[in-house]
Amino acid sequence: MNMSYEDFINSKSQLEGDFGFDPVYVPEELFDFQKEIVKLAVNKGRMGVFADTGLGKTRIELAIAYNIVKKLNKKVIIFVPLAVAFQFISEAEKMKIDDIEYCGNGKHTKNIVLCNYERIHYFDKNDFVCAICDESSILKNFKGNIKKEITYFVNKMKYRFLFTATPSPNDFVELGTSSEFLGYLGYMDMLTMFFKSTQNDFDSNSHGIGVKYYLKPHAEQQFFQWVNSWSIMIKKPSDIGNFSDDLYKLPKLIVNNHIVYNPNDDFCGLFRVEKIKALHELRQEQKDTEIVRCEKAVDLAKSHDTVVYWCNTNNESKLLHEMDKGSYEIIGSQSIDEKEDILINFSKGNIKRLVTKSSITGLGLNWQNCNYTVYFPTFSYESYYQAIRRFWRFGQKKNVFVDLVISENSSRILEALNQKSTKADDLYHKLINNQVKYYADYKKSESCKMRLPSFI
Repeated sequence: MNMSYEDFINSKSQLEGDFGFDPVYVPEELFDFQKEIVKLAVNKGRMGVFADTGLGKTRIELAIAYNIVKKLNKKVIIFVPLAVAFQFISEAEKMKIDDIEYCGNGKHTKNIVLCNYERIHYFDKNDFVCAICDESSILKNFKGNIKKEITYFVNKMKYRFLFTATPSPNDFVELGTSSEFLGYLGYMDMLTMFFKSTQNDFDSNSHGIGVKYYLKPHAEQQFFQWVNSWSIMIKKPSDIGNFSDDLYKLPKLIVNNHIVYNPNDDFCGLFRVEKIKALHELRQEQKDTEIVRCEKAVDLAKSHDTVVYWCNTNNESKLLHEMDKGSYEIIGSQSIDEKEDILINFSKGNIKRLVTKSSITGLGLNWQNCNYTVYFPTFSYESYYQAIRRFWRFGQKKNVFVDLVISENSSRILEALNQKSTKADDLYHKLINNQVKYYADYKKSESCKMRLPSFI
């Protein structure tokens, strides 16, 4: 058979098919745009939903899970970060879904099972037909043990869903691992098809670590088309159709930078010279300034009733906790139960001052009860974004105040965060621009499908 070049290219486009079914349950409690996402996801069967904070991911996930249960009478497992399960239980009660439980030991009796990522080893994958990952950014760690465990757990499941607020703006690894998790194009295949590497950055002893990949200019449209074929991006309801944004207008975010100085610095002449050029120098700078940064953070927080301190090291956490006597500390050595108890009590307002790290509590938690935070910046834009969005999210009634405390010699970190923020906006707009056309064509093709009678 003769094939034109255009047909050949289209045959290699990797636009993905559907694995799902028409929804049998679309609760009235959902907003119109949330219903649309449920319909798209259930029809797709395997989907990534990149929905910003406060857009109701919990309700959407519950609706998808209950569709699977009602249609197939099979079990669904939902993986959640620490202290997030109680939010699912609360939303399920509002949606009158009682076939759900939070389980930490693998012994479950309900059809919708909530499980912390850290407890996956207690469960048998053969008990479930569907897996939903809440705050799936955890999968972006390509070599992470949790990612490997979860990928193995779901690799034979027909129905799979990923939910996160935003894919990383400057790292396409997350999109590749998300696609691979969902059973679509693998991470390395994605790189081969759409990207080129800078071999000059390659060290023969690094086994590929340090190689940078850039999206091929001529493949950009096809790449975003492909991403739109298995995912949906939404920061506001109008991103996916003719839906109103009136209820989704955020209050002001007021960010202030506070510069402290390294007490070990020597002044030479009239000007300071930024001496940090390598990662080990930055780590030393952070160590040298941890006391003055913590003192500044506690001083700034004095006038606020409810506070979250975001730090990066155990020593910073210890210092903040000692300096703010009314604070509670979340640390890695605590048991899961201890961490969850503190986090739930903070969410309920029983605890007013919290010291934590974004690596432990930066995902999934709704903290609209707090509108003030102190943050020690790093080069990780995603950690910053997720931490701030615990407070600055739809449903927050007050302006949110963020105090960034950083040493003068580390000020280039702020420049890097601004650059990554610009890249995040660029990724968002490119996905949205392609998404509008993709789902318009998708709906058109759906309306043209012949529906066979149920008895055939």
